[in-house]
Amino acid sequence: MSGPQIVVDTNVFIAALRSQYGAAYRLLMRIGMGQFDINLSVPLVLEYEEVAKRQADELGLSLQAIDDISGYLCSVTVRHSIHYLWRPVLADPKDDMVLEVAVAGQCEYIVTYNVRHFRGPEQFGIGVVTPQEMLKKIGALS
Repeated sequence: MSGPQIVVDTNVFIAALRSQYGAAYRLLMRIGMGQFDINLSVPLVLEYEEVAKRQADELGLSLQAIDDISGYLCSVTVRHSIHYLWRPVLADPKDDMVLEVAVAGQCEYIVTYNVRHFRGPEQFGIGVVTPQEMLKKIGALS
C-alpha cells in the first residue's frame, strides 16, 4: 500500500469521464503512481458502470470503452468484499455503499463532489474531501 487509502464516489468517477480538464480526471489519472490507493467493492464498481452506461452517449463513450475502464479500475484498485452493512448512516442509501467500502478498507478519505451528503463518516475516522482537496493532500496542487 502506498499513500492514503481512498474511496471515490460515483459522481467523481463520472466527472472524470466527462472532462479531462477537471480535478476528478487529474486525480484518477494518478492511479498507480503510488500517491494513493483506491478501494472498491463489486457493488460500487457496478454502480460506476451502470451510471456511466446510462450516460454513455453524453460522455462520448462506447459501452465497450466503459467496460474497459471499469476492468482497468478493478485490476489496479484494492478490492473488498463487504460482509456487513453500516446502514443506514447517510441520507442516501447509495452513499452508504461508498461508506461501507471506506470502512472495510480502513480508508482515510471518501472523495466526492457531494461533501454535504456525507455526514457520518467522521465517526469511523474517515474524512470527506473533494477531488481538488485530495489533489492538494497528495501534493499534486499547491
